[in-house]
Amino acid sequence: MLPLEVIGVRVEMPSNQPIVLLRESDGERYLPIWIGAPEASAIAFAQQGVTPARPLTHDLFTEVITALGTSLEQVRITDLTDGVFYAVLQFANGVEVSARPSDAIALALRTGAVLLGAESVLDEAGLNLPSEDEDEVEKFREFLDQVSPEDFDPDEGPAPGSP
Repeated sequence: MLPLEVIGVRVEMPSNQPIVLLRESDGERYLPIWIGAPEASAIAFAQQGVTPARPLTHDLFTEVITALGTSLEQVRITDLTDGVFYAVLQFANGVEVSARPSDAIALALRTGAVLLGAESVLDEAGLNLPSEDEDEVEKFREFLDQVSPEDFDPDEGPAPGSP
């Protein structure tokens, strides 16, 4: 498992589909994951430190974890099957729970849990950016504006980054 960082949430055009963008902490690969609008908002709120007047679902779940006397230790992006990402929540008491990556990431940001990704997932869906100079970052943003979820389905089209 490789440590990941949440770069942010973007909206893919023209479909207006939100994407959470992760990056290897000690590498050059980026991992885009298409997510739902509510989860995109939950991730963005957590990154911006926004506290809603009433707790959203992820805020409530964070409170429940604390009330049950445990903590969320790790969030692992474990698999990519047929274009669908899978994640696992690992709690301090050893319990593991399957989760959607978007929900898992929203919880990790709220709890400070470690975010990890399976090397096999990054090998399959990760995108390499050799450097972070402005030209490369801008090219990547342009790529995100043109890519669709089907581009990551091997039966639907070329692999990410292929000509």
